[in-house]
Amino acid sequence: MNTVQIADMFGYAAAGIGIVMFIPQVLQCMKTKDTKAISTFTFFLFALASLLWLIYGVLLKAYPVILVNSVLLVLSLFILFLKRKYG
Repeated sequence: MNTVQIADMFGYAAAGIGIVMFIPQVLQCMKTKDTKAISTFTFFLFALASLLWLIYGVLLKAYPVILVNSVLLVLSLFILFLKRKYG
């Protein structure tokens, strides 16, 4: 196994953890419809950071970075949608 394969392995592990740790927040918001405690600004910045990391990953063809930030961008935008919808 070469260095790139090992780096990708760590990248995919980090991507998986990043996605898994975000899902409970989305599910909680969907279940309770309570988004009052969620900071719109924080999730806006998170979405922006995910978009920038996604662009970075695409430019470098860094597939773990592309994977995690694609999913996190969608999830953070969904949280912002729920925040707008519920309040």
